[in-house]
Amino acid sequence: MKNLFIIFYFTPTLFFAQDKIKGMVMEPSAQGKHLPLAGANVIWEGTSVGTITDIDGNFTLPYESTYKTLVISYVGYKSKTIDVTNPNTVIHILLEATDDLEEITVTTRKKASATSYIAAQNITTISSKELLKAACCNLSESFETNPSIDVNFSDAISGTKQIKMLGLTSPYILITTENVPSVRGASQAYGLSFIPGTWVESIQVTKGAGSVINGFESIAGQINAELVKPLTDKKLFVNAYGSINGRLELNTHFNTKLNEKWSSGLYIHADRRGEKFDNNNDSFLDLPVGNQINIMNRWQYINQEKGLIGFFNARFLDDQKQSGQIVYDPSVHKFGGSVWGSEVDTKRHEFSAKLGYVNPEIPYQSLGFQLAYSNHEQDSYFGSRTYDIGHRSFYTNLVYNSIISDSRHKIKTGIGFSHDSYSEFVNTTNYSRKENSVGGFFEYSFDNLEDINLTAGVRIDHHNLLGTFITPRFHGRYTPWEKSALRFSFGRGKRSANIFTENQKLFVSSRSINIQSENGFIYGLNPEIAWNYGVSFLQGFQLFGRKADIAVDYYKTDFQNQVVVDYEKPTEINFYNLDGNSYARSLQVEFNYSPIERLDFKSAYKYYDVKTQYNSGELEKPLTPKYRIFANISYESKVTNKGGLWKFDTTFNWLSKQRFSSTMQSPEAFRLPNYSPSLSTLNMQVTKVFSDQFEVYLGGENLTNVQQSNPILSANDPFGSNFDSTFVYGPIFGSMYYAGLRFKLN
Repeated sequence: MKNLFIIFYFTPTLFFAQDKIKGMVMEPSAQGKHLPLAGANVIWEGTSVGTITDIDGNFTLPYESTYKTLVISYVGYKSKTIDVTNPNTVIHILLEATDDLEEITVTTRKKASATSYIAAQNITTISSKELLKAACCNLSESFETNPSIDVNFSDAISGTKQIKMLGLTSPYILITTENVPSVRGASQAYGLSFIPGTWVESIQVTKGAGSVINGFESIAGQINAELVKPLTDKKLFVNAYGSINGRLELNTHFNTKLNEKWSSGLYIHADRRGEKFDNNNDSFLDLPVGNQINIMNRWQYINQEKGLIGFFNARFLDDQKQSGQIVYDPSVHKFGGSVWGSEVDTKRHEFSAKLGYVNPEIPYQSLGFQLAYSNHEQDSYFGSRTYDIGHRSFYTNLVYNSIISDSRHKIKTGIGFSHDSYSEFVNTTNYSRKENSVGGFFEYSFDNLEDINLTAGVRIDHHNLLGTFITPRFHGRYTPWEKSALRFSFGRGKRSANIFTENQKLFVSSRSINIQSENGFIYGLNPEIAWNYGVSFLQGFQLFGRKADIAVDYYKTDFQNQVVVDYEKPTEINFYNLDGNSYARSLQVEFNYSPIERLDFKSAYKYYDVKTQYNSGELEKPLTPKYRIFANISYESKVTNKGGLWKFDTTFNWLSKQRFSSTMQSPEAFRLPNYSPSLSTLNMQVTKVFSDQFEVYLGGENLTNVQQSNPILSANDPFGSNFDSTFVYGPIFGSMYYAGLRFKLN
């Protein structure tokens, strides 16, 4: 491994070393002195090889004998051309200001979410403006207005929301916080609810195999949450929220700039749900009651002179949930066998650091270092079952960035290490283990700045339980004509399945747990391996004089091996390695249009074909709709003389029927049809912005009051053999209304 990393690291230097030319661009001051001009464009005439000057006006460019003339330009200055005959001298260039021009103001409105036209990967960025369109109290609730992510409850008791991308659940998605893996391992079930929505500055959703830089586990895609920065966030931010389902929430941000280099922020989230609801009269809570306190202290360091930047985060979380029958009292009924109840108590400590160095002397050269430590402790029981898991994780990643020859050819290389220690108990069975991996990676990107982007990467990892393996990834973008992007990608992913923490809904049933061992190193099972292939096309155009775009995505995930989660026997859940085919096909057609000023319309049609070879045959993945229709309309009024405005947002979702896992072997009273009915939901929110400092919002989810009838089988006998709450395909609570306010001080 050490030798491979040395080869990766030094190969570009050995094979691409060449001559370079240096210079300085300056401007005259009112006193007649020459001052450095930062940000000037310097390019070889007739090529796309160029750079920009640094803060001291300096630049460095690769030189070849075919390069004859430099072109130097800067807005507000006369462009200049310089003939280069001797590359060994330092060139000094003085730009002169053009004549004064009349002021021109160009106004445009940035879209709240948008897909990149120029990136090699298929990336959609969701801004903070988009997140404010719905009551995204945490990250799991931040995708209600985005068609690429599907959101639903995992079961009828825990209140946990799960997400899907390309027809696959969140364990197959690499979820990162500022590109550091965060929701993984023990936090898979509840981790998305541990990231408050107000802490999120933006979200990047990447479809298909991700970059090799972030590891080998990504299969369906990546979701990266960028957090607010102490330097740019408001000095004071307060968000209060309340809903008719008993949820109260308070978020506060306190930010201060300590000096020219250091800024700090304290972020506090607290929520409580104390009221009990049983709207469907099945004796079980529709939503759990509980409390959460979540505190993060964030430090930001910037030293522009030395090219240094750093972020340091420390976080503490305490989350407590109680669910089960509405009369359940833990002090009386716990493990009593007469009233069914559950408690999940999670405590989590985190520390992370990101350090970056940008070489002020050599453009495009930088070094980044990431470090993260977390300690996750979950103590829980479900009826008469106990499930406890502790997970200590340590992660580091070192990334070096540079160019080869010129700025069209970029490289990233580095090395990463991760350690995961699991202390896991299911009832009295111990499934504890330790996982260590170390890997090196190399990624090459070509960008001709016009119509082609190519990114090819490979990493080699050694894992103490998974062995030594290679992970290749490739992404390409081609622009056949104006305002278009044709993309294609493929890549391999490998992961160890944490079968219990990823499938905690199994505990809210009476199913017996069976693991069909293959003598693997993790639960007796072999690791999951899959290839993802994708193609997408994005086209922007004018429709009746207004901006519009259409996007078509097709992705397929083929599993070479998979840990099959088999619910096809109604009193059992079986885990075993795949013997046959397993795949997920996803087609999405998205249309976006702004028919009038300040009105945006988003729509999407999605088709899923997700099938797995079970012991009973090749079947559709349960509770996965084959078809989905999505539409979102948002409107923003004009700013009044007093600075206020109104915002309106409406989201519609239609889901086709979903297959239930088989209940044919159950007694007739507990049998379900093969498929659920189709359903549709409607969400709305109205926001009144009084000023830059204060706004209030009022909204509703599931306004059509769709409710799944009898979501819990054998609810009247929760300790019987037919008790099962995993057949959830739609809303349980019914219509939910909420209100809140936001207050900001700059």
